[in-house]
Amino acid sequence: MIALQYFIITLITFLCMEMVTWLTHKFVMHGFLWYLHEDHHQPRYLSFFEKNDWFFVIFAIPCILLFYFGVNPALNGLFFIGLGILFYGMAYFFIHEIIIHQRIKWFTRTNVKYFKGLRKAHKIHHKHLGKEQGECFGMLYVPKKYFK
Repeated sequence: MIALQYFIITLITFLCMEMVTWLTHKFVMHGFLWYLHEDHHQPRYLSFFEKNDWFFVIFAIPCILLFYFGVNPALNGLFFIGLGILFYGMAYFFIHEIIIHQRIKWFTRTNVKYFKGLRKAHKIHHKHLGKEQGECFGMLYVPKKYFK
């Protein structure tokens, strides 16, 4: 029974991370931390890495803390919240870096309808070079209009 509870905690955390991502992207990345995110909206000329990549580190810190406090003094629910965040981060990396921006050249010719919708929504997000007038701030959930 306890394993099922931990699975549910992990799953709910994973699903809630889409809302956290949307809110963080809209109000933090396109808000007071725009200086870290801005280069992500510009053409790449200098290097493989961007200042925007620091957000992976920023999101990893609470995840690491949840893992630490989730096993000390004994295994508890915090560990599985951290696991849900980790799984979402892995999905985010796969979708954002590999499928959408193709920073790693895998799946470059996929015809999966979901991936095409993700790319279209993200392209709409990136058409705005400034921090204002953005749309499509989430990652895994894409409105139906982008699948047409």
